[in-house]
Amino acid sequence: MQDMLVRLYELPDFTDLKRKLESKAYFFRRPLAAEKGLVVEWVNKHFGSGWASEVDVAFNHLPAACFLALSEGQIRGFACHDAAYCNFFGPTGVETGHRGLGLGKILLLECLLAMRERGYAYAIIGGVGPARFYEKVVGASLIPGSNPGIYRGLLSEVPPEATH
Repeated sequence: MQDMLVRLYELPDFTDLKRKLESKAYFFRRPLAAEKGLVVEWVNKHFGSGWASEVDVAFNHLPAACFLALSEGQIRGFACHDAAYCNFFGPTGVETGHRGLGLGKILLLECLLAMRERGYAYAIIGGVGPARFYEKVVGASLIPGSNPGIYRGLLSEVPPEATH
C-alpha cells in the first residue's frame, strides 16, 4: 500500500456536511486525556492492536492529535495525526454500522486542518487502503516508490518460528 500526499493549503470546506451530521446527533471533538484508556481499548477492539498503539501515541500530544466521532455517548469513529511519524495522517476508522454517512470525511478533514494549524503545508497519508476516497475528498496523490513505506519490516504479533 502506497503513501499519499495532501496539500493542506487547499482543503475543502466541510462546514455543511458537519452541520448535517450534527443535526443527526453526531458530534466531533478531540478526546480528553482521561478518555485515553477508553479510546485505545475501543480502537483495539474494532481495528486491532497496531492501530491502538498509534492512537496511544497520539495522546502524547497536547491537545491529543486525535479526533472522535460520537453519537449517543459512544465512539463511532476516530482519526489521528502525528502518531506513526510526524506529519502523517492516520490511523482512522469508522464503526461498521456508521460507515457511509460522512463521518470519515469529517474526521479526515478535522485532522488535516489541525495539521495545517500546526504549520504543515503538506500531509502524508501512510499505507493507504482506499486511495480513491482520499483523491476525491482532499485531492491526495500517490507518492511513487512509497510501497511498503514506513511499515517496512514491521514486527508481527506471532514470531515466524512459533508457526512451525
